[in-house]
Amino acid sequence: MEIKNARFLKSVSGKGEYPSFNVPEIAVVGRSNVGKSSFINMLANQKRLAKTSSTPGRTRLVNYFMFNEKFVLVDLPGYGFAKVQKNEKDLWESMITGYFAESDYLAGIVLLVDSRHEPTEKDVQMLAYLMSYNIPTIIVATKLDKIKKSEIERSKIRISSTLKVGKENVILVSNETREGKDRVLEKIEQLLSNFKGEEQ
Repeated sequence: MEIKNARFLKSVSGKGEYPSFNVPEIAVVGRSNVGKSSFINMLANQKRLAKTSSTPGRTRLVNYFMFNEKFVLVDLPGYGFAKVQKNEKDLWESMITGYFAESDYLAGIVLLVDSRHEPTEKDVQMLAYLMSYNIPTIIVATKLDKIKKSEIERSKIRISSTLKVGKENVILVSNETREGKDRVLEKIEQLLSNFKGEEQ
């Protein structure tokens, strides 16, 4: 799949506001500072479609982007950032689970983890949650350009072992070099083709 155009649609802040655009949705989820905004910009072939920040936990909204006039990419708030108050953390996490519960067009999830580190307990819990609801999930490890080539295989093994998935199910990507991008888009295309939602 080739991304020919991508545009911002809207942001929403909570339960009951989740819009429907009558096309399949792919949601991007991951812990704070895993590089979600940069990942979305890389997929879109744009530098500023999704706003990036060096401060973790800045995304406090659910952001919607139309890709190829064919599907919507949904940027969910990052989870697991320690330096915010518990009530704010709870709000973000309720926004994430609320979106999962209320979207009628969810075709699948891209779960981002950091290739440099072992997945966190929150990452493990998120994948378990998605699997318990049979939500198709693509596991993407970001920041490939930040690790040595000799560390790549070890990173895959560490991530797959912690998340209890096959090594072949972990895609390492670099937002800088775009390595791994084609494989992610191929997986997204598969999710879209398998989607049996209300628009069918």
